[in-house]
Amino acid sequence: MNASDIVVRLDDRVRLMSALLAATNWPDKSQEKQPHGTHLHARATRKYLHEFRDHPAVQSMQNLLKQGAPLEAMFTFALCLNWPELRLELDRMPAWVPTGWIQDIRDFYTSSQLDEWWETENTPWQKSLDETQKVFENVSFKPFLAPFLGPVDENLVFIPSISYPSDQEIGLRIGKDLICIAPPRLAWGDSPPWPFDEDPAHVYRAALSQYGRMLLLSYMRSNARKLAEATKIPIPVSDQFSIMYPSWEEQFATLFVAAAVAIYLEDHVSAAEAKAYVLMARKAQGMTILPGTVSVLRRYLSEREAGRYQSLMDFLPIFPKQLRVAKRIVSL
Repeated sequence: MNASDIVVRLDDRVRLMSALLAATNWPDKSQEKQPHGTHLHARATRKYLHEFRDHPAVQSMQNLLKQGAPLEAMFTFALCLNWPELRLELDRMPAWVPTGWIQDIRDFYTSSQLDEWWETENTPWQKSLDETQKVFENVSFKPFLAPFLGPVDENLVFIPSISYPSDQEIGLRIGKDLICIAPPRLAWGDSPPWPFDEDPAHVYRAALSQYGRMLLLSYMRSNARKLAEATKIPIPVSDQFSIMYPSWEEQFATLFVAAAVAIYLEDHVSAAEAKAYVLMARKAQGMTILPGTVSVLRRYLSEREAGRYQSLMDFLPIFPKQLRVAKRIVSL
């Protein structure tokens, strides 16, 4: 029996936005930041859409990217359109959306005959869906997150993507749905990405990072008064980390999400995967304090179970002090 609380599906609106992204210079820019091999379908889609680079829908997205608009906003907008009519299911148009963009997107979809292209490319998409469904069999995140953030009423949705962006996942909130759109793990050099089911730890990390981040932000907003008290005590992070994440809330959210992933991997995958993840986070993101954060959150879980704390918010005022102690112990 499949006891998973994560819904895995594909969504043509996500594929449409990915196709638009493929026709911009985003793929080239992402390669400049981190050279990597992309999925064969992604490369083929770029080639297929080469003649549509000057299409108004593509140019509008290119301008948004140039202005620094986040991908989260664009993919959220796509999921607020119905399918296949592509009509906005909101009371009003978001102010940042370019004039006539919806009509241009409709024309891009029809004139490029993307439906026929996706039919031709159905096999790799179906393979990604099958692989991801296999990875999430009997996986439940809600019981894991509940001791930290309370009961999770939202639906957890995972959309595997073999298009763009190819080097990062995207987390979105649409009504009661928390959605993670994620590519497979990158391989070394120019090699194609790993199949989703050959690296479950990557899939769990991507999904749990996004669900955890969105749930934590909502949790902090709903407990703003208690949070304000907790933020009076600085978190003992390095200068490098504080530059990357200036506010107390950003620092805590980043550390909490990373530590939660590490705990999940250790308890539900393997100690080796957890250690590899912590090592990567320390090297790539400067989270030298992550092992201490894991220790502190594990202590919170044990003391909550013993009845000392009712919620994470009750624990936050002493979190910086305990982290300072754990930091010294771990560094010994």
